[in-house]
Amino acid sequence: MDGRTLVRRVVAPIGVAMALYHMWVIAMGPPQALIFRGIHLAFALALVLLLYPIARDAVGRRRFIWLDALLFAGAALALGHLFINLDYFIDRIIYIDDLKPLDIVAGVFLVVIVLDSTRRVIGWALPITALVFMGHALFVTQVDPLTLLDQLYMTTEGIFGSTLGVSAAYVMIFVLFGSFMERTGTGKLFMDFALALTGRQAGGPGKVAVVSSSLFGTISGSAVANVMVDGPITIPLMKRSGFKPSFAAAVESVASTGGQIMPPIMGAAAFVMAEFLAVPYATVVLWALIPALLYYIACFGAVHFEAKRRGLHGLPAHEVPRLLAVLKERGHLFIPVAVILGGMFMGYSAPLCALAGTLACFPVAMLRANTREGLRLEMVWDALQDGARNTLAVALACACAGLVIGSITLTGLGLTFTNWVVGLSQNSLVLALVLTAVAGIILGMGMPTTPAYIVMVSLMVPALMKLGVIEPAAHMFAFYFAILSAITPPVALAVYAAASLAKANIWEAGWAAVRTGAAGFIVPFMFVYEPALLAIGDWPDILHAAASATIGCLALAAGLYGYLIRPALMWERALLVAGALCLIKPGLVTDLIGIGLIVVVFMTQKAIARDPNLGRAS
Repeated sequence: MDGRTLVRRVVAPIGVAMALYHMWVIAMGPPQALIFRGIHLAFALALVLLLYPIARDAVGRRRFIWLDALLFAGAALALGHLFINLDYFIDRIIYIDDLKPLDIVAGVFLVVIVLDSTRRVIGWALPITALVFMGHALFVTQVDPLTLLDQLYMTTEGIFGSTLGVSAAYVMIFVLFGSFMERTGTGKLFMDFALALTGRQAGGPGKVAVVSSSLFGTISGSAVANVMVDGPITIPLMKRSGFKPSFAAAVESVASTGGQIMPPIMGAAAFVMAEFLAVPYATVVLWALIPALLYYIACFGAVHFEAKRRGLHGLPAHEVPRLLAVLKERGHLFIPVAVILGGMFMGYSAPLCALAGTLACFPVAMLRANTREGLRLEMVWDALQDGARNTLAVALACACAGLVIGSITLTGLGLTFTNWVVGLSQNSLVLALVLTAVAGIILGMGMPTTPAYIVMVSLMVPALMKLGVIEPAAHMFAFYFAILSAITPPVALAVYAAASLAKANIWEAGWAAVRTGAAGFIVPFMFVYEPALLAIGDWPDILHAAASATIGCLALAAGLYGYLIRPALMWERALLVAGALCLIKPGLVTDLIGIGLIVVVFMTQKAIARDPNLGRAS
């Protein structure tokens, strides 16, 4: 059986069955947690072992060999033991009842298969991390191997923990929603909508990239995937309008990375956060809204000021669609998103709302002839299997992260690490935040956002909370810096993808991305010190904090790119950055100082604009 036949006859039906099973569970209610998470993992392992076999033939095509068959059999043994003997798993007393020989064999098999399957899908970083923590448990704290295996396989504190539950209950259906929206032409709607809004403005193509990537990012959940969808359109437009290739790559990578923090549909780690904090997903969306807007306002400002500084214009009128025409032709494709938002606003669960939005995609696309054209029944089949495939990385990452969490929980390493961080920072919150930020960026370089965030929650977040940071702010801080590694050299995957499309130097694009996304590195510090930016507190305080932070982010972009009303002198840039930092720090005194510094620069530039001789004199 060749590769294409394998995909058509085996992989596709398994993927479709996986998608339909999760949709049925959401509609009818989930079974017992071990069963639901076990079936989710069974589907994921089957697809990974088929799609990512170890061996390749002479021309590089993948070959399914005896070792894959052995791992397949091991997975069947481990998960079959769970399904058949569920009552035994539930009734036994952890750490007290001895493991039976079958428990040991099945548990070892599953741990090995999860590690290997995770390696196949996302690389070595997370499996090595899991091995380090399991090794610490066995050889440093000298936990009995059977006790560790008991924790990792026989309970919901290891592989079948809450992180895998998030993948099964939340991630799968939202990934399916994104797959259905892509199939029904929503990507074109997002691009045309962004073009109509900003295409004719100064630096229009760059602003199009910001708007379209923020929209598409909400349904893709992946910075690199967002770059590869939007980048081939926006990057050539930016280069043609006069932006440097490195800046074009930077804008696209920063805007695409922000999709994971942009409500209403954020990255998978946001669902994990809701599970960890035991709050509705809509609450996480509310916390994330103002910081995400600040991130994109700063990115938008960077494009605007750079375009003004370089004297760039927007796209010609004939290349820009009219907004009313776009909404008339394709605006109805926003309805599935509105269904999700409306459902969550009315108090329904996020998975149920996502299911309703998913089921609405194709009927909504059928409403008008221009979006109905080209739709075929086979596209539903393709969307179902693509949704299942796109879930694999998150599913295996969550299962492998369960090995990390189980080991940390068993050994108490989290408490030890918290005391170490507090001691190293000498009770300084700023230093602890910097350490956490660096840890998040380093972890994010080697693994996807979700496991990086999970590890940070286990090790770093308790230290922040011990130093007085409120729980939502501590989690959001870790969430942000797990994401920002995508635009932080030396391992900046979103920048790599964008630079390849722009034919730009990777290092130039990387540092340009850091400058373009500078607000993203500062905003987390802002909401730690001012929780009102997470929409926590009284509305007057929230509005005041949001307004001052918005001015600060725009001033920061103006200072970094050297333009406000006209090109800024070095002292003006310094005052703009200083004013931005003052506004970013909460407090009436610092806000007044920051506004004062920015007003000085603004009035100076206005005076020089009226009388250019003043500028020459200075």
